[in-house]
Parts: sequence; structure tokens; C-alpha cells
Amino acid sequence: VQLTHHTPTLKANIRAKRREQFKELIEKPTEEITVGKYFDPRVGARQAQRPKRGFKFHEQGKFEAVASRLRAKAQLEILQTEIAQAAKKTGIASAAKLATIAPKKELREGEIPEVEWWDSFLLPMDSYEGIEDRLTDGQFDGITHLVEHPIQLKPPNVPEKEPQVPVYLTKKERKKLRRQNRQENQKEVTEKIRLGLIPPPEPKVRMANLMRVLGTEAVQDPTKVEAHVRAQMAKRQKAHEEANAARKLTTEQRRTKKEKKLKEDTSLGVHVSVYRLRDLTNPAKKFKIEANAKQLFMTGIVIMHKECNVVAVEGGPKQQRKFRRLMLQRIKWNEDKHKKSAKDDDDSDSEEEQDKSNKCVLVWEGTTKQRAFTDFKFKVCPTEAFAREQFKKCGVEQYWDLAFSGAVLESTQDEDFL
Repeated sequence: VQLTHHTPTLKANIRAKRREQFKELIEKPTEEITVGKYFDPRVGARQAQRPKRGFKFHEQGKFEAVASRLRAKAQLEILQTEIAQAAKKTGIASAAKLATIAPKKELREGEIPEVEWWDSFLLPMDSYEGIEDRLTDGQFDGITHLVEHPIQLKPPNVPEKEPQVPVYLTKKERKKLRRQNRQENQKEVTEKIRLGLIPPPEPKVRMANLMRVLGTEAVQDPTKVEAHVRAQMAKRQKAHEEANAARKLTTEQRRTKKEKKLKEDTSLGVHVSVYRLRDLTNPAKKFKIEANAKQLFMTGIVIMHKECNVVAVEGGPKQQRKFRRLMLQRIKWNEDKHKKSAKDDDDSDSEEEQDKSNKCVLVWEGTTKQRAFTDFKFKVCPTEAFAREQFKKCGVEQYWDLAFSGAVLESTQDEDFL
């Protein structure tokens, strides 16, 4: 048995021993790999060398040029802000925005157009020059010296048959009518019983009229008669509940009935409403708009733009009435602004926020021949052109033009007031 015995030594001797071992490892030369499966003698093994770093001097006037560019940029920003303020005061900015909204040229009163509107569909260019060369004989087929009067058609939103106004009876008249109907039905049942077609009904016995209906039978065996009467009462109660259950609508029928009540016939015309909002960032209010529109089976679009939020909805007259009440009465658009101003009483911008309070404005409502949208959706638009393009895809870009022009005019009026 061998026992290891550790001789105590100083810490300095241990460090010296480790230092000598480390020097031996460093001085030992590395073995060159000249033979092996992955060795390629054509590739020279280059040791990693640190590149020498020299001095790099900046060219004379470099930082002066940077400073001059920064000064010029700052002066340009100041000049742009001054021009923008002057444009707001004179109304040039709002006029420029309105010009971008309605790019079509409108003729002034008394001005003669270059091409008449009835000829613009035939002429490829907006001029009468060289009309003989550009038009073919086939385009003039059917044109004579006679004046043709088109057939007068009824407007699409007018029904062919006039709806009959129902006659509403008074309470007394309705009561009398029900009584007469019951008498007729009872008379028919009585005739069938008399002819022997149906058996006569059992007497309707209750605990109150027990002695009067049964008489001596009730005196002879009252316990048996009471049980018989209670059984008849339970039978009538069960028949009544079964009849009610048979008339009760199923879940699917109730859903269909509710949808039929909410959905309206829009074949004769679709009612459209366009609303304008200043701010629509609150998620609770966005959810209310979307949920109510889908519950009422309405179609449309909500355009979210930093300067003008537009809500366009399509549906029937009842649907529009309920949605109008939601937008103009039920939702309190200004409550978020009041909360912010109450929290930031010491803030200098709180007065401006109160002046520019959020509100909902009904821009336009009317009827169209058919729906322009297939469903109800939200769209975030960073620019005015992108927002107008969303309406243009559905062929109703005039909704955006009308709403945005009103927003521009309203903003200029607010600036003049301030």
C-alpha cells in the first residue's frame, strides 16, 4: 500500500514552478503539418500579422465646410417656416390644397369652351382641327336632321306599384274582431259535434267548480274526484306548454328573423352617408364604429389620415338612421380631449387642444343606384393621394374630395379665429 504524502511549500515556489512550465510551452516550436489527408502544399500558411497604423491628417477646411452646410440648412428651415406662416395668414396654403383636390378646369360664366361636351365623346383630341380626317363615316351612322326625343323612363328608386297604406283599427275594433273570430271557430266545432264527426270535449273541471260540475259524484268519493280533477289540470297544462314549445322559434330561426329585421332591400336604391372626423386614434371608438356597422349589415370604408378621417357607409334608411344616431349623438368624441386637458392643466398646449376639439360632421347623405363597397373595412393612409386612391378604386373619389375640402376650409377658419 502506497500513501501519497504532500510536502508543504511556499506560495512563491508554486508560482515559480508554474512560470517555468509556461516558458517551456512558449519556447516549444510548433509542428509543421506536411503530411496528412487535408494538407495542400500549394497553399502557403500565412501567419496573422497586425498591420501598421500610420497617422491620417484631415484636409484643411473640412470642418469649415461641414459647419457652413449646417448653417445653410438651419437658415433654409427658418425661411421655410416663415413662408409657411405667411401662406397660412394669406390663405395660399389652403388654396393650394384645394387646387390639388379638384384638378378639373371649370369654365367661368360667359366663357366659350374649346369643345362642346356632346362632341367630347366623339373627338379623340380636345379640338375641332382636322375633324374630317380623324372621324370615320361609321361614327355618324344614325345621325339625321331630325330631333330624337328619348323615351322617358321611371327612376330606379320608384316602385312600380304604389304601396297600400294598411288600415289601423282602434282597440275596441280589434277586440270585437277577435271575439267574432272566436265565435265563428266555436260555431264550426259545435256543428261537427252535433253531426257526430268529433267527440264532445270533456268538461273543463277545476278545483273551484268541482262541486258544481260533478255534483253527487264529488260527494260519494271526494278523494277519487280530486285526483281526477288534478290529473285533468296537469294534462291541460302539459298540452299548453307543448303548444308553446311547438310555436317557439329555434336558435337558427331567431337569428334569421333578426337578420331579416335588420337587413333592408336596397334594390331600388342605396342610402349613403359620409362623415368627417378630426381624430380617430381611440381604439374603443373604432371598435364601436366597426361593430355597429357589421351588426347592421352595412358596407363602407373608414379612411384614417392625420388631417382628415372619413367614414363612408352604405345601407338602407333604417340602418342609416341608427348609424347616424351612433356617430352624432351616442359617441362622445370630445371626451378624450377633456381628459388630456384635465391632466395637463399646466401645459401651454392645453388651450390649443381645447380649441381644436374632436367632433363628427355629417358631410353628405344621399342615394346611389348600387353599392360601391363589398364589406366594411379600415384603411390607414399616410398621404392624401393614397387616401383618394382608395375611394377611386371603387369609383367614389368625390366622397374624399368633399370631406377633405371641408377639413381644409375648417382648418383655415380655425387659424383665422385664433
